[in-house]
This record gives sequence, structure tokens and C-alpha cells, in this order.
Amino acid sequence: MKAAALLPFAYAGLCSTQEFWTPAIMPAVSPPLPCRLRVCGALADVPASAWDACANPPDCAYNPFISHAFLKACETSGSVGANAGWQSAHVLLEDAGGALLACAPAYLKSHSQGEYVFDHGFAEALERAGGRYYPKLQVAAPFTPVTGRRLLTRPGPQEEAARAALIGGLRALRQQTGASSIHVTFPPSEEWEALTAAGFLPRTGEQFHFFNERYADFEAFLGALASRKRKAIRRERKAALEDNGVSIEWVTGADLTEGHWDAFFRFYMDTGNRKWGRPYLTRAFFSQVGASMADRILLVMAKRAGRYIAGALNFIGGEALYGRNWGAVEEHPFLHFEVCYYQAIDFAIARKLSRVEAGAQGEHKLARGYRAVPTYSAHEFANPGLARAVAEYLERERAAIAADIEAYEALAPFRRG
Repeated sequence: MKAAALLPFAYAGLCSTQEFWTPAIMPAVSPPLPCRLRVCGALADVPASAWDACANPPDCAYNPFISHAFLKACETSGSVGANAGWQSAHVLLEDAGGALLACAPAYLKSHSQGEYVFDHGFAEALERAGGRYYPKLQVAAPFTPVTGRRLLTRPGPQEEAARAALIGGLRALRQQTGASSIHVTFPPSEEWEALTAAGFLPRTGEQFHFFNERYADFEAFLGALASRKRKAIRRERKAALEDNGVSIEWVTGADLTEGHWDAFFRFYMDTGNRKWGRPYLTRAFFSQVGASMADRILLVMAKRAGRYIAGALNFIGGEALYGRNWGAVEEHPFLHFEVCYYQAIDFAIARKLSRVEAGAQGEHKLARGYRAVPTYSAHEFANPGLARAVAEYLERERAAIAADIEAYEALAPFRRG
């Protein structure tokens, strides 16, 4: 069934305002002021300064994927929308004067693609029992398996109450739209704990991150590895670059051009078509983030015989470098590791960033100096039978994930002692 049929947003409530009075929602505010919850179907209708004051306040490390610029580009480029099965339904908490106090990037979805926290089994179980899983309500940065705040509250004494109000708003929206469930994916641990305390089911996953232990340069990082691993990485880098006549360019800021995006989009489409058949991001998306977020973007481009043959898109956060997409039109041994992992480590060390988050999956990252870390998500289901079954499954899954991370740490390539 087409997304448009599953998500018929003639929902009268989608653009309406549901009002709540301060004593019920914001008891910590004194003197009490009336406030309201509103659902917004287009981020262009929210001032960027207001959204970003909640998403990336001065006391928080900047996260590019919850910024107004990134999320708006997803929408205006057509990467997100009803035709893509991601209908924006952002929850806004405003005071009586319309000032934004808190917000949550939310989407009504007609499928389970582009989330990186897999719930296909949950959907199949409910549908076998005669229920309907879609639409569901997803609180996330689209197509982005990166940990970041999801309940975006302005700092201040009302923060805890505002977070509770957003959770209440998400539940009201789920009920109003007939969605089967709410899924908050890749929140930080403190939000995950708050959601669990509010009755959501906790889930864990795992990723592999590089941690910069104040290394002076890449050679200093290699010096922290066991000799065998250090030699293996040097061989891989030589094979990827010198043996094939490949050079590397870092492109960021004002140096980014449409020519770079044309080349990268070819790489992106080639990888997407081969791996999952439907790349999520449109060509327009890359131009738009290139125009609005150039200083937060790093393109690592590989060139051979005078033309670009591969590239990796990274976003630069306040503390981390986030590897997002990769592609190539020529295959060379170890080129993927070089462009995606070793160049990211090199850049993070040069910029004094604390870590590199290189995306989902990948035990092979362990041998390249990345370490296993937990990731989090929280889920709530309207169907009590499905909720019970999922709760039992997630308990077993959390134990397995914890055991995996412990085992991975024992395999880390670093020198002992």
C-alpha cells in the first residue's frame, strides 16, 4: 500500500492546537503561565532561532542532526514527506505568547526503513494477530543512527516539566492519529532513563566509536595499538593509497562546490542501489545542507587519475565527527577503511574532537581502533499483548547486547597495560 494511502493527512488535528494549562504541565514554573502543545507539519513554519535554542543550547555540545537546518533540508528536499513515508508531525510546547519552550522531531511513518533500530518483527507479530502496525510515530533524526537529544527542552527550571509535557504530547498525537506505537530512537542515556520511568520499554543496541585520547597525530594513535594491529593498519593504508595512486582531499566550508556534490551523489546512489535498493536522500538534500551547514560538513574525497572515485560524508559536531554516507565508483582494497575510518580519525585528532561515530554496525571497526558502545531507544505500544511480548524480548536482547560489548572490549587492538 502506498504511503499516501496509509498516511491520509486530512487528520484535522495535525495542524490544530491542543491547549493545556500550566498547573497540569509545568508545575515548576513560577509564577504559573498558560502553555499549549501544538503539532507542526513543516519545520519551515518554526523559526530556526527558536528551534535551535531548544535543540542546541549553549550548554550542550552541538549536534548537527537535530538542528533546524538539517531537519528542514530533509523536508524541503523531498527526502522526508508523505511520499517517502515520513510525514512530519513535530510536537511543540509553547508559552502563552507563542515562545517555544520545548520540541520533539517526530514523524508518522508507513514503514520501518531508514531508522536503524529494527522493529519488523514487532510489525509482523501485530499484523499476524489482526492488528495494524502502521502508521507509527517515530521520534528521530531521519536516516541518522546518531545519538542525540530527542526531547528538546530549553535549559532552565521548567526543563523536567517540559520533557514530561512532550511525552504527554507524543502520547496524545499517537492516540489522535491512530498510530500503533511510539519509537524514540538514539536518545542519550538520560532521556532513555526518563522515558523508561514514564513507562516506555527500554531497548539497547551497539555501535563502534573511536575515542581520541588526546593523540598528537595519527602516529601517536598507532603507538597505542598492539604491534600486530599497528602494522596491519599501515599495510592497509599503503594498499589503499600508494599502491593504487589514490590521493585524498578534505573538503569543507566555502570549498564545497556543486561539483563535489555531483560526484558524491554518484557514489551515494551506487552504494545505495547495491546495498538496499532505495537510497533515502535526494540530490537536492546535499545542495541544501551544503549551503546551510557548510562549516559543519567534511567531505573526504578520493581521487585517482584526475577524477574522484570515492567519498565519505561526515558532519562535524561540537565534540564528535559523525560519519554518515559513503560510496565509490571504483573498487580498491581497503579504500573503504581509509576513506571512512582512518581519514575520520586523522581529522578528529587534527580538530581535537573527542570521538568519531562511524555509523551503524561493523565489527570490522574493532581492528581499526574503534570500540563498542551501547546505544538506546525507547518504545511504547498501544496493544497490551504486543507490549508484553516485546518487553520479554527486549529483556533478553539487553542482556545479549551487554555481553557482546564486554566481549568486544576484550578484542580491542590496544596494547595491554
